Amino acid sequence: MHNLHKHTILLVEDTPPLAHLYEAYLTEEKYNVVVIDCGQKALTELDIGTPQAIVLDLLLPDINGLEVLTYARKLYPDLPIIVVTVTNSVNVAVEAMRLGAYDYIVKPFPPQRLTITLNNALERRELANEVKEWRQLVGQGRFYNFVGQSSAMQAIYRTIDAVGPSKVSVFIKGENGTGKELAAQAIHEASPRRNKPFIALNCAAIPRDLMESTIFGHIKGAFTGAVSDHMGAARSANGGTLFLDEICELPLEMQTKLLRFAQTGEVLPVGSNKVDYVDVRILSATNRDPVNEILNKRFREDLYYRLHVVPIDMPALRERDDDVLYLALHFMTRFNAEENKQFIGLDPEVMGLFRSYDWPGNVRQLENVIRNVIVLNDGARITMEMMPKDLKTFAAENPIPAANQNLPPLSDLEPTLDDDALIKPLWQTERDAIMSALAHTGDDIARAAILLEVSTSTIYRKLSYWRSLESPSSAVTSEATSA
Repeated sequence: MHNLHKHTILLVEDTPPLAHLYEAYLTEEKYNVVVIDCGQKALTELDIGTPQAIVLDLLLPDINGLEVLTYARKLYPDLPIIVVTVTNSVNVAVEAMRLGAYDYIVKPFPPQRLTITLNNALERRELANEVKEWRQLVGQGRFYNFVGQSSAMQAIYRTIDAVGPSKVSVFIKGENGTGKELAAQAIHEASPRRNKPFIALNCAAIPRDLMESTIFGHIKGAFTGAVSDHMGAARSANGGTLFLDEICELPLEMQTKLLRFAQTGEVLPVGSNKVDYVDVRILSATNRDPVNEILNKRFREDLYYRLHVVPIDMPALRERDDDVLYLALHFMTRFNAEENKQFIGLDPEVMGLFRSYDWPGNVRQLENVIRNVIVLNDGARITMEMMPKDLKTFAAENPIPAANQNLPPLSDLEPTLDDDALIKPLWQTERDAIMSALAHTGDDIARAAILLEVSTSTIYRKLSYWRSLESPSSAVTSEATSA
């Protein structure tokens, strides 16, 4: 049972004794109840607030309750609406359900009839929302410029989705080649600043004596070689996002100036006495341990906590399960187009090698390996003989487990591995059919069950089971066993 406390219910009933009675029923169930005695007031209330459900008398003194139903459904398409009336007319019931009512109750009725119906409606709505979220995550093999659907990356996607719309600073940590800049770009794209500049600086690549000018700009003549004014990254990013990669490489004196900028938005170009103010969201990244840098007096603690509002820890490629294979196929497809090659997949031995190797250079190393193979070789599949020397050595010195070629589907990436790969496991076919039916019906479980010719309880049970699983790998094993 979901926690139903604090749900606000809009009760539209014009008969005071009945309104008080229904309110008592609902209050006892820990609902917050807003009582309205006519249709026009109900329309006004819907304009200024969003209840979690409506209990609606159809016989109102001013307007027909069906008008309120229609208006509420237009504003809030998934809002549960329970209609109440004294008439037992089938035509009225059919019309109310056609207009989107969840259920229809005829007066008089026992309190349990109302509370159970309302509880069921709210639980159904919550489950429908969970279905949408789950379906989105299942299909989220691609997310902005990321490729992968491992549980580690799904957690990153959810964090980016959550933090994107805000203005908070995000501190991204991870080994080289894990995609820290891709994460920063995704946060920018997920934010209201997406149409404003995204300015990325690699602090490790900027000469020490040009650091301040690069970030804050300079005026003409500020120093030898300053032949014209320079905006600097901070002002160029105004209204958008400033991404400072390898931020632990900043000299301490620049850290002091960056802290002031982060606190005030003030920009003082080198050689100028005129302060500008900009609105910039700061995203930072490092491959070092910032806490260790603070302990060794190489990074300011106050700057760290100013920038470290929301942390994101990018997983290493070795922690991303079968994402290494999806990425390999993604890079293969891309470099096929660039080099006019016709590779269609990976040999099982190569798949096993890719899964077993630690990838110290992470995604960047994998990308370089695939590029090297595509440029130097021809064929239908990427074989062990095509691997660079270090990977061949690893394969010769380590036992490589056999690879299962039946990968879970990744949206818009369908490599051909061999004929057997075209056959999906039964659990996967079942899941795809259910999720496809829910997508088709707008997450209407009852209608999806009719189309699939199964009971609604089967769909509820499957969805609940899949959501309870901790990882995609356990889903494969458990579902295959149960099938």
